[in-house]
Amino acid sequence: MARTPRPPDVLDTDLPGLSPEARWREWMNRVEAVIFASSEPVGRAMLARVVGRDCDLDRLIEDIQAGLATRPFEIVSIAGGFQYRTRPAYAAAVRVSGAPVSASPGLSQHEATVLMVIGYFQPVTRSELSRIFGREVSRDTIAALRRQDFIAAGPRSPLPGAPYTYVTTPAFLAAFGLSNLRDLPDLEMLEDAGLLSRHLMRKDALSDLLEGEVEEE
Repeated sequence: MARTPRPPDVLDTDLPGLSPEARWREWMNRVEAVIFASSEPVGRAMLARVVGRDCDLDRLIEDIQAGLATRPFEIVSIAGGFQYRTRPAYAAAVRVSGAPVSASPGLSQHEATVLMVIGYFQPVTRSELSRIFGREVSRDTIAALRRQDFIAAGPRSPLPGAPYTYVTTPAFLAAFGLSNLRDLPDLEMLEDAGLLSRHLMRKDALSDLLEGEVEEE
């Protein structure tokens, strides 16, 4: 016997039967539940589906964050959306426990450095990357970053041959806990922290690219 299709979920978002305080609390619970259940950052458009038309999402999320002030986790703005993250102060406890956690980006040092350079100088061609590093950045390296959805093809370069450029994706922002590209740390800070080694790159080519003077070779 054929199964009866399940009717689509219908959600009362305006909640006219509740007091303003109870309505606000219910909206907070719904938004928090959606963010908690999602494995990816949740955008405003999705959250707007579960609250009333007159709901101030920014203020609602601020109230949720305030309620989490003493908790070991928080809601953060990442990649244009919102996501639960463990507070950095408890990272060591999570590591020592051995509890299974979301996989961190599995990148070699070279792949991570190439990805970071793309993040700073996008849109950038493979030849421009090779010039920065003083050796060829292989198609395999680019393919590895694309397989993990950290980069995607950008606009064609105006240089002769119109080579492809590469840009970072929302997955890059989410993996590294960035709200947007403006949150990328200063290059000198990365070097001081040991996360970016300038000896891996040609300083003259890097300077040229910073000044917008790189030409396709």
